[in-house]
Amino acid sequence: MGKPTGFTEYLRELPLDRPALKRIEDWNEFHLHMEDAALQNQAARCMDCGVPFCHTGTLISGMAAGCPINNLIPEWNDLIYRGLWKEALERLHKTNNFPEFTGRVCPAPCEGSCVLGIHSPPVTIKNIECTIIDRGWEKGWVVPEPPARRTGKKVAVVGSGPAGLSAAAQLNKAGHTVTVYERADRPGGLLMYGIPNMKLDKKEIVMRRLSLLEKEGVQFICATEVGRNLPAEKLMSDFDAVVLCTGATKPRDLPIEGRALKGVHFAMEFLTENTRAVLNGSKAGGPINAAGKDVVVIGGGDTGTDCVGTAMRHGCKNLVQVEILPKPPADRASDNPWPEWPKVYRLDYGQEEAKARFGNDPRVYLTTAKKFVSDETGNVKAVHLVTIKWEKNEKGQFVAVELPETERVVPAQLVLLAMGFLGPEQPLLESLKVDRDPRSNVKAEHGKYQTTIPKVFAAGDCRRGQSLVVWAFNEGRGAARECDRWLMGATDLP
Repeated sequence: MGKPTGFTEYLRELPLDRPALKRIEDWNEFHLHMEDAALQNQAARCMDCGVPFCHTGTLISGMAAGCPINNLIPEWNDLIYRGLWKEALERLHKTNNFPEFTGRVCPAPCEGSCVLGIHSPPVTIKNIECTIIDRGWEKGWVVPEPPARRTGKKVAVVGSGPAGLSAAAQLNKAGHTVTVYERADRPGGLLMYGIPNMKLDKKEIVMRRLSLLEKEGVQFICATEVGRNLPAEKLMSDFDAVVLCTGATKPRDLPIEGRALKGVHFAMEFLTENTRAVLNGSKAGGPINAAGKDVVVIGGGDTGTDCVGTAMRHGCKNLVQVEILPKPPADRASDNPWPEWPKVYRLDYGQEEAKARFGNDPRVYLTTAKKFVSDETGNVKAVHLVTIKWEKNEKGQFVAVELPETERVVPAQLVLLAMGFLGPEQPLLESLKVDRDPRSNVKAEHGKYQTTIPKVFAAGDCRRGQSLVVWAFNEGRGAARECDRWLMGATDLP
């Protein structure tokens, strides 16, 4: 805890973000830090709640409640309140390999389960976490820590996203020789190409941590797709164990009239090419560009928000974001009690920027796209939208039903499909001959992570399906622990 009476003395405060209309002029991060004294006051709000739910890491009603990697939040809040920054960093690193990532991109289920949040705004856990690790890098406290000895065992990690990086970091810590294979031209997976630079800086934040991992002994081999230009059989013969962390990268499509028109793209194609262009020095963004166009983003999650923010920086003419679900309430509904994740209305950074420029939140709720319309050259020029309502069918399942006389046409020269993902891509899994579950994910029990092939483990979205970055960190650490146990007969990994 922080100060015993802190939660009665201090109001919740967050650092100011860079102004919306100013930050859309560049690709730099938009979050700022608070002064030390103000941050210590925020840490002081961590109350003596007796049974802290913030670090429980459970699933309630299908959503994360508390921190999935079990960050020791009350402990480092207390240390920050007392000004013990280095000790707070040590405590943070006990559970989290990459707090600079979670401190920027995690939706903070810990805050949704904060006991103080029952009757007051919760503790600003995410901001405190981010400031601790940023201070650690600034002060030179984060240094390479290669293992004291090597076991002689070799482990291949396939995929360098959140699950792959956490698995590699932990396996390397255990003394194994770890090689990470990544099919893209740079390591980092989702952290490198799936999240825009203004939300998570690549050169200053991601590549800094990747460089540290290399100094600790982890080897990254990029532009190599296992199962395509590196046979899966060679991987199995060259390594003592393999950990699959390929993610769930098969996007959900929208097979309606006009889907094949030019200008209709999957969101990740748009985001990946844009980040690659920014990393290569472009200030205007990638080849799929929203500059001067009417943009329609279909999907209301984090990926949709990132598409909105990217299109704003391109200088789009107008933007509409289509959301098939109803608009959330301003406050928790009675069927959404604490410590569940609060399903309430939020204005995320992308929508905040669109509102600042165009005057309103770009999202339209209970709406779906019915067809795409072509111009004379085969490019999309408009989208037919229709309002829906949710009703139960004869099987008791909720289905979307179109409301009559609600169809309307909106202009669109760029359409981005951000409707989630259906599971991992299958060719590698087929070549390895691992079993899959009914949702096409790798079949491996949570907590054990071992596939139907004993030396092959799986973690992250390829095992559990599309989820949060912090759950991928949880699974990567867990898979490393069980892989180490299988290799050595016992493990000291947490």
